[in-house]
Amino acid sequence: MAQAIVTVKIMPKSPEVDLEALEAKAKIKIAEIFSEGDTRTEIEPIAFGLKAVKITFVMDEQLGSPDKVAEAIEEFEEVNSAEIVDVRRAIG
Repeated sequence: MAQAIVTVKIMPKSPEVDLEALEAKAKIKIAEIFSEGDTRTEIEPIAFGLKAVKITFVMDEQLGSPDKVAEAIEEFEEVNSAEIVDVRRAIG
């Protein structure tokens, strides 16, 4: 049973979106789909005050594609787009 380390990049609709609330909402969705685990969050400046939220989380590879997380987060009202930007197999 291998673990994968996945990063999802979430672009809000505008600079006015509360990134902390968006992060919390996204982490809840990740936990619903893949169960709770370790996560790390990074705020990435894009341009003109717009910032992306990048959440890295650990999931069991047997649970399938991480794309379902991006698709679920993309349905949030305050989200413009969400995409999986990195997937790595955890060793150890």
